[in-house]
Amino acid sequence: MIPIPHRRAFASVFALLVAAAWLALWLWERSPYGRYLHHAELGALVHGEAAAALSQASVYVAGWLLMTVAMMLPTTLPLLDAFRRMSARRTDAGQLVALVVAGYLAVWLAFGVAAHVFDLALHALLERVAWLQANPWVFGAGPLAVAGAFQFSTLKYRCLERCRAPVGFVIQHWRGGNPARQALLIGAHHGVFCVGCCWALMLLMFAVGIGSIGWMLALAAIMAIEKNVAWGRRLSTPLGLALLLWAAAIALDHAWSWQ
Repeated sequence: MIPIPHRRAFASVFALLVAAAWLALWLWERSPYGRYLHHAELGALVHGEAAAALSQASVYVAGWLLMTVAMMLPTTLPLLDAFRRMSARRTDAGQLVALVVAGYLAVWLAFGVAAHVFDLALHALLERVAWLQANPWVFGAGPLAVAGAFQFSTLKYRCLERCRAPVGFVIQHWRGGNPARQALLIGAHHGVFCVGCCWALMLLMFAVGIGSIGWMLALAAIMAIEKNVAWGRRLSTPLGLALLLWAAAIALDHAWSWQ
């Protein structure tokens, strides 16, 4: 019988991976290339040559992937631990856990690419619409309002409930057959539900810059509590109200300044 891998070793490797992502982002933000992690820099891509725009977009995607590892991967620890325990007697257990992680990150990467394309389209629209150029506050209040409203949506809670039951989720999707494919799909399916409950909060990073370590830490803590702490769901309503009030405050401040 193959012994079950020690949980402490698994936790150590997991913690090192997440810590490395946080450290890489912290160093990147303080490097001469830190500006490529911030939202304002995206406007330059609209006017650049195609090759340069593609190169810079690739940098943003790399930054998004690092951010996903740093912020979202820790929220999957209960799922990964459940999968590790169920597959621990296999000789390829380590590879299967890595495939779960790969499937999960692939979904978030796809979402990040789509979000960056949408953001570039907004910057292109900004250059064509005079009202938006005169009212840039919309790009700050908009994501806050969307994230706040989504906290009250049915979709948010349906996806959140699937994320909060890691053992049942693994049992439902671990059906034998091709183990590598099953592991990859478990990660991808979990990633879909994770995106479903967290996408609006993650979009706030486009308003503050994906290299803002302080905001990343705050949002990562909020999403981890929502997904994995027993009382986490109670956080959704006050958080939604706070985000909506923040968006309203930005709009009111703009209206007041025009008087």
